[in-house]
Amino acid sequence: MKGISENSVFSAHELSNTAQAASKGYTTFAQQRFMTGKDTSFSAKRFSAERNRIRERIFEIKAEIDFQELALEIYRYQFSENPTYRTWSNALNRNPSNVHALEDIPFLPIHFFKGHEVKSGSAEAELVFSSSGTTGALTSRHYIYDASLYRESILRGFKQAYGNPEAYCIIGLLPAYLERPGSSLVWMTELLIQESKHPDSGFYLYNLDELKDMLHKQEAGHQKIWLIGVSFALIDFSMAYPSVPTSVHVIETGGMKGRRREMIREELHAMIKSGWPLRRIDSEYGMTELLSQAWMLDEKHFNCPPWMKVLIRESDNPLAYEANGKTGGINVIDLANLDSCAFIETADLGRIVPDKGFEVLGRFDHADVRGCNLMMA
Repeated sequence: MKGISENSVFSAHELSNTAQAASKGYTTFAQQRFMTGKDTSFSAKRFSAERNRIRERIFEIKAEIDFQELALEIYRYQFSENPTYRTWSNALNRNPSNVHALEDIPFLPIHFFKGHEVKSGSAEAELVFSSSGTTGALTSRHYIYDASLYRESILRGFKQAYGNPEAYCIIGLLPAYLERPGSSLVWMTELLIQESKHPDSGFYLYNLDELKDMLHKQEAGHQKIWLIGVSFALIDFSMAYPSVPTSVHVIETGGMKGRRREMIREELHAMIKSGWPLRRIDSEYGMTELLSQAWMLDEKHFNCPPWMKVLIRESDNPLAYEANGKTGGINVIDLANLDSCAFIETADLGRIVPDKGFEVLGRFDHADVRGCNLMMA
């Protein structure tokens, strides 16, 4: 099947019809997996009773004590059901008998997703997401055993940050991601496009003149617009068309993909704003290895949904933690990662700012340069 043409524009409706999509030559992961008509609703019969009881509680967290209790329960479950994580935990002399607080939990280095099937339980995978990388490079693979869990995490997190998707015309400006299989970002965006139920919601590649016209059409109709884009594409768009409706919610996901030099977030946002008179540019913190997203709505601080938390470890001691305001490595607890590993040691540097959220400040030396969102601050 041929690849996507430079002038491709396609909507949720088009992607939902695989025959039509195939006739147009689309080979996106959303079309191949998510939009094939395969049932992605939750089926409790595929999992253990213990696992299903835990799943029911993930999105019912109301207080910090609820999070701590469930995180510790998931640690015990994944220690039992995830051979890769259990081996790592034992290597650090951590096990359910001596893990009693969040700070006791061992975090799995993110690079384990490159060489292992990080799996909790015995169900068969419904989806496989892969990270981007240079040709021939080993990439991360995240096996998804319950697509409905990812779906629920996306929608609940979006509604907490932005409200109902039906309030927006949702646009994905994601070249590079759309042109390879396995992108979790494409899967997320396609879901939001569907949930928006707007006839003009969809993906755009390189046909920026059509995108510009569509945005002005929405502005004329007083329609709110939510535009998520990879960094290099947003720069190209803002430079080519320096007039965009000020009502557009622009969300950058990071990632230059070799198209432009890497830059700090303030420089990126300033460059986009030099063409577009936007009040703010939002950002998303997510990655292949996570099923939840943190959103930045003030151009500085990311905020997690109730089932996700960030801890800052010491840069030279992965088992010790920094005080609030101090810079260190970002550890993520994502309780939606119930079927893989909920405790991820990333290669990102950051700090927690009390009552505001967390900042992403860069990456450790020699760490892979990745998108979604790893711009330095």
